[in-house]
Amino acid sequence: MTPAELLTDSFGRIRDGALAAVDGLSEEQLAQRVAPDANSIAWLVWHAFRVQDDHLADAAGLQQVWAARGFIEHFDLDLDEDDTGYGHTPAQVAKVRAPAELLARYVEAVHHQTLAWVGGLAAEDLDRVVDTSWDPPVTLGVRLVSVVDDDTQHIGQAAYVRGLLSA
Repeated sequence: MTPAELLTDSFGRIRDGALAAVDGLSEEQLAQRVAPDANSIAWLVWHAFRVQDDHLADAAGLQQVWAARGFIEHFDLDLDEDDTGYGHTPAQVAKVRAPAELLARYVEAVHHQTLAWVGGLAAEDLDRVVDTSWDPPVTLGVRLVSVVDDDTQHIGQAAYVRGLLSA
């Protein structure tokens, strides 16, 4: 299996999990929080794909889907354009409300850009340094593993919250 095939499979599983988490839920269900400081399904899915969009666009030298495809206007959140949800307060989490259809469209758009880029990666690409602000500097391989890990955790959390809604 090549790195491109491995990454394509990994990001495909994340996409599938995200779509399953939002499928058939109302905007109210997507925004529901099981505790005052908990994250909603809408926030978890939005955040996972904002991070994927942000980090991969940066590594690939591409424009983020968020701005390039007008999702920033469609979501109409009172947040900065570069906000990915990292460090959000409970009040900021509550701002992220969207219908399942909009979340799914953003998931699909980010997924499409992700696959178009990772599908062309070779093993030697993974050693390229993409972030020198860390010690040691972050390579593309480490960044990709970090995004897959973060996405997987957040989509798993969204699936868990969905299960709690039907309990």
